[in-house]
Amino acid sequence: MFLNSDFVPYVESKHVLKPGTVEYYTDGARMVLKCEWVSETLDRISDQHAQQFAAKYAHLSASRINCGLRSLRRALTLAYEWGKLDRPAKITLAKGERQRERVLYDAEWQQYVSECPQPWRDAATIILGTGMRPGEVFALRWENIHLNGVGGLIQITDGKTRAARRMLPMVPAVYAALKARQSEAGSLVEGWVFPSGSREGHFNKDTAKDQHAKAIAKANEKAKEKNTRQLRPFQPYVLRHTALTQLAHAGCDAFTLARIAGHSSITITQRYIHPQADAIERAFAPLGLKSVSGSEEREVEQVGTILGTVKESAKPKPLQLIGAKGGIRTPKGFPARS
Repeated sequence: MFLNSDFVPYVESKHVLKPGTVEYYTDGARMVLKCEWVSETLDRISDQHAQQFAAKYAHLSASRINCGLRSLRRALTLAYEWGKLDRPAKITLAKGERQRERVLYDAEWQQYVSECPQPWRDAATIILGTGMRPGEVFALRWENIHLNGVGGLIQITDGKTRAARRMLPMVPAVYAALKARQSEAGSLVEGWVFPSGSREGHFNKDTAKDQHAKAIAKANEKAKEKNTRQLRPFQPYVLRHTALTQLAHAGCDAFTLARIAGHSSITITQRYIHPQADAIERAFAPLGLKSVSGSEEREVEQVGTILGTVKESAKPKPLQLIGAKGGIRTPKGFPARS
């Protein structure tokens, strides 16, 4: 089977520096290999087999099922890229997977970050301040951190796609966190920004989840003592979603946002773009001051999406025609076409 003989070895060599990725795909491949149809040739595997897989593991969560389906989909895509398949089958993922589309309010962030232990506090600050993926932050190296005394740049040199390799500026909170961390480490210029004794050699998602959960629990303990509103639980990835959504609401266009996020397709970026009525009005406002030909026209005192917000005085004058004998008249209709 292609999964066992080609896909798993490829994953192990391609992502040798990312044990979490290797574990995800190899685990998914093991699930697929337990299916009855696993001996089918690549060209015969279809979405119907994927749905049989989902039914077989229906007792598991949608995220767990999709681990196997994503592994199957990636394997078929790889077979296509290697010329072993004319066209990869479309694989439909299981519905119900927990989404990470929540956006934190500033008050929630302050309530949360004050209880975050290090190094997660600094990592979370960088995620929220740059929109970087958590894994990208965990794997930061000092060689790619450029501090200039008042700000700086973060260079992401590795990622899932070419678009993931990018350069991002530092907002004050991010600069302060990195500057303090560098000073505490003896002004290092190389090595991991978040070193640890993990298998990767740096802070990882497992430790991050533990510290994240502790921060929420501690914040809610204090909220309960003070009889104030408790913090609704959220996933760490919500910090990235919050950052990108805030950039979009601040007016960042989709193409620039895709570059910041490291997205290979603008389709992915569109989930963060939610144009509101006032944004649509602002887009059309300049057109209200120009005629079709581009010449200056009347001054429109108010533009709105509600009918009737443009004043009566701003309405155009009726069309006037010059007759054959030089007279002026207002037409009441137009002649029929010949």
